[in-house]
Amino acid sequence: MKIGRTDLKVGLEVCVATLDDALAAVEGGADRLELNSALEVGGLTPSMGTLIEVRAAVDVPIVVMIRPRPGGFCYSEADLTVIQRDIDLALEYGADGIAFGVLKENGSIAFARCQQLVRQIGDRDTVFHRAFDLTPDAWIALEQLAELGVTRVMTSGQEANVYNGMAKITELVERGGERIGILPAGGVNRFTVRDLVMKTGCQEVHASLRGTKSDTSAAGRPQVKFGSNGRASE
Repeated sequence: MKIGRTDLKVGLEVCVATLDDALAAVEGGADRLELNSALEVGGLTPSMGTLIEVRAAVDVPIVVMIRPRPGGFCYSEADLTVIQRDIDLALEYGADGIAFGVLKENGSIAFARCQQLVRQIGDRDTVFHRAFDLTPDAWIALEQLAELGVTRVMTSGQEANVYNGMAKITELVERGGERIGILPAGGVNRFTVRDLVMKTGCQEVHASLRGTKSDTSAAGRPQVKFGSNGRASE
């Protein structure tokens, strides 16, 4: 991905949830994909069927999101069992990396649990996703993740979007140095990306770049709803 001047280049990771998404992203110039389901809740673990078909269709690296449920990132032992099983399956079916994030109840890094997952992932890329933005001390969290050998951290600079978090992202890039990559995410688009790259010194960005497409099969009975629409399930 070229930003502004021809000599200013940055890696582009695109968040996708379907095979159609993946094909469009690669055609549009994505250097890497992050494969999810349920992007409307921030991304959950995709189906293995989706991974298999995307892996067969594209040549770019695929990072698979491993997140078993919506909500926070302090997981039960049952959740961790599912996470570990999903990691094994994702690696078996062609994932080049795994995105994950595990926190303690106070929002700090669950170091021992993350260490266990990093060891399980082995030599594939390890990405600590935007659970990082919930940590109470970004600098302690960064040092812990660097110590664990995490490949890169996805972050909006602990703000609502990368534009607001640009100052912290800049410092994260500086502190991370060669030890751990910083992947800005959250509000990256064609209007913000040039400033982001120029001001922070980041080498890659993460974007969803989503559009809207109507499925008219759901239009016939608008009174029929699927899901809670933000309300508690009945």
